[in-house]
Amino acid sequence: MTERRHTPAAAVARDALGSPTIGEAVVAGERGPASAASAQPLLSVDDLHVNFATDIVTVRAVEGFSLQVSPGEIVALVGESGSGKSVSAHSIMRLLPRTGRIPRGRIMFEGRDLLALPEEQMRDVRGREIAMIFQEPMTSLNPVLPIGVQIIEPLQFHLGMTAQQANERAAELLRLVGISDPEQRLKQYPHQFSGGMRQRVMIAIGLACNPKLIIADEPTTALDVTIQAQILELMKSLSRDLGIALIIITHNLGIVARYAHRVVVMYSGRVVEQGDADAMFHRPRHPYTMGLLRSVPRLDRPRTGQLETIEGLPPSAADQLPGCRFAPRCPFHLPACDTPPPLAPTDTGGLSACIRVQDIAAGKLAWKRADAATWSNTPEETQQPVISVRGLTKHFPVKTGLLARTHQVRAVEDVSFAVGPGETLGLVGESGCGKSTVGRLILRLENPTMGSIEFGGRNLADMSRAELKAMRRKIQAVFQDPYSSLNPRMTTGQIIAEPLKVYGISSSDAAARERVTSLLSEVGLRPETAERYPHQLSGGQRQRVGIARALAIEPEFIVCDEAVSALDVSIQGQIVNLLESLQRKRGLSYLFIAHDLAVVRHISSRIVVMYLGRVMETADRDELCERPLHPYTKLLLDAAPIPDPKVEKERAPRLIKGELPSPLAPPTGCVFHTRCPIATAECRADIPALREIRPGHTVACIKV
Repeated sequence: MTERRHTPAAAVARDALGSPTIGEAVVAGERGPASAASAQPLLSVDDLHVNFATDIVTVRAVEGFSLQVSPGEIVALVGESGSGKSVSAHSIMRLLPRTGRIPRGRIMFEGRDLLALPEEQMRDVRGREIAMIFQEPMTSLNPVLPIGVQIIEPLQFHLGMTAQQANERAAELLRLVGISDPEQRLKQYPHQFSGGMRQRVMIAIGLACNPKLIIADEPTTALDVTIQAQILELMKSLSRDLGIALIIITHNLGIVARYAHRVVVMYSGRVVEQGDADAMFHRPRHPYTMGLLRSVPRLDRPRTGQLETIEGLPPSAADQLPGCRFAPRCPFHLPACDTPPPLAPTDTGGLSACIRVQDIAAGKLAWKRADAATWSNTPEETQQPVISVRGLTKHFPVKTGLLARTHQVRAVEDVSFAVGPGETLGLVGESGCGKSTVGRLILRLENPTMGSIEFGGRNLADMSRAELKAMRRKIQAVFQDPYSSLNPRMTTGQIIAEPLKVYGISSSDAAARERVTSLLSEVGLRPETAERYPHQLSGGQRQRVGIARALAIEPEFIVCDEAVSALDVSIQGQIVNLLESLQRKRGLSYLFIAHDLAVVRHISSRIVVMYLGRVMETADRDELCERPLHPYTKLLLDAAPIPDPKVEKERAPRLIKGELPSPLAPPTGCVFHTRCPIATAECRADIPALREIRPGHTVACIKV
């Protein structure tokens, strides 16, 4: 240990692992991709059953789950919330809660049965040989410990690094996952990071010891498309160069199309289809897979109508349906579906649990397309805007260093736009670009440093508290995380009725209940939902409750801050269709903040692109997606995956080079010049103004 104490951290990791470190592997690429077909399975799960004991009933969360993963192979688990994806992953890691039981099944990892290992040996496997990247970073990270301590811990525990070596390695890991100022960031706490940055920290912890298998549970849900592409390209390089196997749990089918070798589709605790990724996308052999694929908006295609969704909701895990669990939502079900269908081989070389698989293969069964009638949510030029933002600027004072010097974080800088009646304006950009801050400024949850926000001819920044309370009846919000924005101690009915009472809209409790029932029906929820608490609802149901609460006081303008980013594909489509139908019915206007460019193109009429607090480009949705002008917009669009493996094989993602600058010290001149592929000395000197290059198409770039 004395000799190793003076060696670099990277060398210690290489000695301990017997292989290159992450950074070295990505640069050197000294080992070719592992052959998943010829290699022995690294992980083999056979007939896994997982139950949860409750006071009322035994919940069968997973039934008959089987999976094999070879070194260097990337396998994707897809399906709606409650399908058993995460429970299966937690079972592999032996991280089930005390109520969880595994009555049947076997989990073999490199010839060892993980279910039979003593807990002490299993602790050595976790993190060192099998790592897991969890979906909720805020609940996975310790809020009272600095980030650095949490990254360093596995390095010292598993690899025996010294404090200095582990600190160097931790800084290297933060750089690899795209976090700037790593030395300073290691000293900060989780609450000082954005949601996307916390997720990157979780990925850094998972990658720390170069494990043989990484289980990533929704690893990119909170990430922008650029960081998402960087992280997944890094993980793909690890899989190819070091033979690391990846199990990716995701609802982003674009990621599946770009990276997965094989796909396992789960529904209500059972595997309904699995096979090669190309075959799954182009020749699906189960109605549920077919329904998922048709629910996804395409960034490479213009809007043709409302999204085609799978109607209804998945059954509760406590419901013991006798036959095919998808039958109640399946348009092709028959009386014979009352018998559980086995997983059987298909003509594509995969497996499907559907008795009508031959009819699907013959092309006899196809989903009926929903009404594809288009409608315009672009206001006429003569209409006055509902809200007008001019020169909006927000600086936050931050104290740093031992001397506690005060610096200004320029979160938003000179942002201007307008939203007309019945219009949806999309706002996109990476984490830290100021999107959510703009939304909070419009809602007056933050006070602007400079600029004006005019609504109904009045500047919101100049209003008194009483005036602002009255104005908030017209401006509402749907937040990203409905679980944290809904009071857990109030029923759904009480949550929706609260603003009615605050503004004296309902004359009596009976009138309030009637109004709540009407709102629940309007957002597609049953009346009995009013008696339930938030924890008793699914993610999609909670998001609908958030929309109902926003609608309760008859607003004209709604800020949708990542309102669908955490939802499953089919539920996301339902919520997007709901927002559009409410817009047509009520004439609502939306500011739609999101990082999913395909969803933004589908729902928005115009799109604003932001970077490090400034507007880079503004244009009509189709104009911006098909003929982007700013280099940053082009890179954003290139980074976004398309849910089609054939398309993805023809387009390698162009990654944004360099680190995201610190908002404490933004670059001079164009804020994007440090990462721009066409930047010149002129770009470093002058801040480009927004210029109209085409009608309605403005861009802040001197090279255009």
